Amino acid sequence: MSLAQRPRPETDRDSAPWWQAVRRHELTVQRCVSCGTPRFPARAVCNRCRGREHLWVPVSGTGRVYTWIVNHQVFMRSMADEVPYTVVAVRLDEGHDMLMYGDLVDGDPSELHEGFPVEAVFTDVDEETTLVRWRPRPRDPAARASSPRT
Repeated sequence: MSLAQRPRPETDRDSAPWWQAVRRHELTVQRCVSCGTPRFPARAVCNRCRGREHLWVPVSGTGRVYTWIVNHQVFMRSMADEVPYTVVAVRLDEGHDMLMYGDLVDGDPSELHEGFPVEAVFTDVDEETTLVRWRPRPRDPAARASSPRT
């Protein structure tokens, strides 16, 4: 199966700017104008100060695995040939309470543990959809690819 057969993410007024940045292969989060708190997922009101103004700011695209699951059952027929696949919840390096989810690529799920270092990679599914996925961070920073794509 190609990724083109996967269900598409649905955007809303709060998440649309994030998906636009992902399409450009940029990882961003909201930052509250009033108190400076970064937040993800996108929402209209800051959970710290209740401020309603925010900016979209870039983040490093690195984090650590908070938890994960290896799916061995077919939940969607369009993904039957991808089973088993691993979904990770990644705690971004920029903020303790910001979690992003995605599938693990180029990694062995048996090596995962809480705190396992990962980096975002961008996969262009088609002209309108790009997915954020996660791969293990190289132990040697010089080994990191110049362009995080799969």
